[in-house]
Amino acid sequence: MTTSVSSRGQTVIPAEIRKRHHIQEGDHLVWLDDGNTIKVIPVSADPILALRGRGRGENLTKRLLEARREDRRREP
Repeated sequence: MTTSVSSRGQTVIPAEIRKRHHIQEGDHLVWLDDGNTIKVIPVSADPILALRGRGRGENLTKRLLEARREDRRREP
């Protein structure tokens, strides 16, 4: 996808990207420039709500308990 930049430095986020990332009017974007590439990251108004459900299916509780058991085994 290609967009152009206006004389005021504005550009348009393509509709497909807005829909995929749920970007809506009033949302904020962070621009990261590492000197070679520019990344645009959408920032949720409620970061806690945005992360809800992200760990689903990852068996995080099981992995945490296994890590604790391993730590106990290593303790003197």
